[in-house]
Amino acid sequence: MAFIKLVIFGFIALTVIYFSIAIYSRSVRKERLEDEFDAEHPEGGAAGARDTFIAEGMQDYNNSIRPKLIGLVYVVPTVVIAAIVYTINAN
Repeated sequence: MAFIKLVIFGFIALTVIYFSIAIYSRSVRKERLEDEFDAEHPEGGAAGARDTFIAEGMQDYNNSIRPKLIGLVYVVPTVVIAAIVYTINAN
């Protein structure tokens, strides 16, 4: 029963951490794209060009490996806990 509680609450905690990191990472990337556009176009650029630039940059971000690496938030702690449980029970 304790193991089931650990799994449930662990999954909930990891989900909260995952979404927090994912939202933060997207926010940082979007801010970087906004700053990059503003540096390249100090006068403001054409109407809608900034939004298009940011949308294309975010699409590139979504297709990159970084958002997929955030999924390791689930894998690494699970492997570590499984290794600890195995080590403790093997002795």
